[in-house]
Order: sequence, then structure tokens, then C-alpha cells
Amino acid sequence: MNKPLAYIGSLVLLVAAWLAGVAVGSLPIPLPVIIGAIAEAISPYQSNIDPINISIIVDVRTPRVVLAGLVGASLAIAGASFQGLLQNPLADPYTLGVSSGASVGAVLVLFVGFSFPVFASFTLPIVSICTAVLTLLFVIGFARMLDRTLSIETLILTGIVMGSFLGSVISLMIALTGEELRQIVGWLLGSVAMRGWSHVGLLLPFFIVGVLLLLTQGQELNAMSLGEERAKQLGVPTEKRKALILLAASILTGAAVAVSGTIGFVGLVVPHICRRVFGNDHRHLIPLSLINGATFLILADLVSRTIIAPVELPIGVITSLIGAPIFAFILYRQRRKGASI
Repeated sequence: MNKPLAYIGSLVLLVAAWLAGVAVGSLPIPLPVIIGAIAEAISPYQSNIDPINISIIVDVRTPRVVLAGLVGASLAIAGASFQGLLQNPLADPYTLGVSSGASVGAVLVLFVGFSFPVFASFTLPIVSICTAVLTLLFVIGFARMLDRTLSIETLILTGIVMGSFLGSVISLMIALTGEELRQIVGWLLGSVAMRGWSHVGLLLPFFIVGVLLLLTQGQELNAMSLGEERAKQLGVPTEKRKALILLAASILTGAAVAVSGTIGFVGLVVPHICRRVFGNDHRHLIPLSLINGATFLILADLVSRTIIAPVELPIGVITSLIGAPIFAFILYRQRRKGASI
């Protein structure tokens, strides 16, 4: 597919999803009102728009849509990087147990109630990132102990087992705290509801760092997708690049989980679709996954809050309903090619 058209089409879909996310709700808001409210919020322009509508647009719906976009972009670009680095179409933060590791860190912060003395407001994402990195290192290390070739089935099974174990740890912590953390159950299902600009600010610094690191690794991921030995022959310092890519993807995953809970399969679904539509060149696959990941989660959030309104479903339920069949389809294709699990 023509790459400029791919970027233009993806950006148009993102803008359309953003407008739909702000316009649709219990109180439908027309497009001219949205444009006027945004213009009034960011400029000296004064409109005759009802202040209630301005508050809904600027303080409620826009931060929710922006946060959903950032989380979706983070998980999608992390999934594309994991898949390219591990040469594994089934790899994503959810199936590798990284999301579960980040969730353990987040719940642990709430369970113990501690904070860093200097960066108190960033305690939650920092701890989530650390536990996400440790989980990924354990999964890869243990899988390599079982199978030196680091086969697809060994890696995925190790990630699933680790994710299940960490899920049990989270359940234990919730059970031990009584009523205080029972609300965390809803958070663990994944949601961007009742989040404001403060949550956007919490995620944004880690998002910028992780994205900048990964956007510069497209050529290296292309080389490493040919095999580690071939990449070394092409002059790629594979060990340093692998560590950098894994760290950046874990930063994005940990920060996203800290503000939204565990949202599964975004890092699997979006890169898979982008790869089939736009090709395997990671120089374009990574930024296109980022854009379309944001679009995907904004639309998933829109569905979650409107499909059975006024009841709101956790966004993780919607992404799992979409992602699980796609996971099964990819797994079926892998088996058809000779892989077994």
C-alpha cells in the first residue's frame, strides 16, 4: 500500500474517532459545538456555547478520549516491537505476561500505600514499569532455560503461566485488604472512565520517552527479523538494541497499565492488522501501529460506554472479545505452518 496514503488514511480515522468519542454520549454534542468549545479553551476566542457543554467537552470527554488514545498507542507500538524483536506474531504485552507484571506493581503500590519522597505523583507508573521489566526478563530467561531456541510455543506458554500466577497474586492482595481494594477489580478489567487531565499528564512523559526510543529502531528491527546472526553481519549491535527495545516497550506497557488497568490484546490485534495491510517494514509498521492503536482503543472505549448505555462495560472486555478470536486465528495459522503448542 502507498505509504503516504497509509499515513493520511490512518490520521483521518484517528481524527474521526476522536470526534466521535467527544460527540457521542448521554448528551449528544454537535460538531460545531465541539469545535467552538475547543477553540474557546485554547484561545482568547469567546463563543456563545453553553458552559455546561464546554465543561463536558473540555473536562470530561476530551481527556478520556486523549487518555484512551495514548494507552492504545502505547500498547500497540509495544506489541509491534515485541513481535518484531522476538519474530513472533503472538507476542504482545498481554500474552507475554508483561501487563500482568505491571498490574502487580500498581496494586502493590495501593496495597502498601507508599510513595517516593521526590516523585510522589509518579510512584504508580514507575513501580508498574519496574515490575513490567522484571516480568519480561523472567519470562524470556525462563523460556530460554526450557528451550535454548526460544521457540514460539515455549515463550507464549511461559508468558501465559506467568500471567496466571501474577493474576493470583493480585487476587490474594485484594482479598487480604478487605473492602479497600475491591474497586480495583473493576480497574483491573481495564477502563479510562473517570480519568482526567491529571492521568494524561501521568502517562505522557513515559509515552514520549518510549515512543521516541522505538521510532528510532525500525531499521534495526528489520535487520533482527532476519535473525540475530544476520543482523550482526549487517552491523547491528544486537544485544544493546534488544535491551533498548525491551526497555522502551516495557516503559510504555507499565505506564499504560498504571493509568488504565489491564487491557488485553491491543498489542496483538493492531500490529497484526497493520502488518497485513501496510507490510512488514518496521520503519512504517511502528508509527502506523501507534496511530491505529490510538484509533482502536478510542473506538473500543466508545463502544464500551454506549453499547448497553447507561451501563458502562470495562474497555478490557471489548478488546478481549475482539482480540481472542484473532489470537485463535493467528495460532491456527501458526499450527498450519508446522508450529505446535
